[in-house]
Amino acid sequence: MWAGEVEKEAAALVVHTYPLCKHSDMPEEMKQEAIETCVTAVEKYSENHEQAARMIKDNLDKKFGPPFQIVVGEAYSCAITYEEKSLLHMFIGGNIAVLVWKTITNF
Repeated sequence: MWAGEVEKEAAALVVHTYPLCKHSDMPEEMKQEAIETCVTAVEKYSENHEQAARMIKDNLDKKFGPPFQIVVGEAYSCAITYEEKSLLHMFIGGNIAVLVWKTITNF
């Protein structure tokens, strides 16, 4: 290090061990049910995101009516059109993101 150089500290990596809801416009009761379903599915199928997404979709379709769409993964981006009051974006276990929304059925 030369004189006057400032040592930069590396930013610490933050890993959340609890479910972290980044955004939701769901009613509170629906949101809590969806979060619990997502956490259960991701923990049960930790190595198979496709199976976790299927479990979440099946449970939410039965409870709140179809058609829900689910994305589970570690690296993705998307742009969606969704029914109002049906969007949930959350992280589970630090790096697994879950995106839940209900598709618009009538225009």
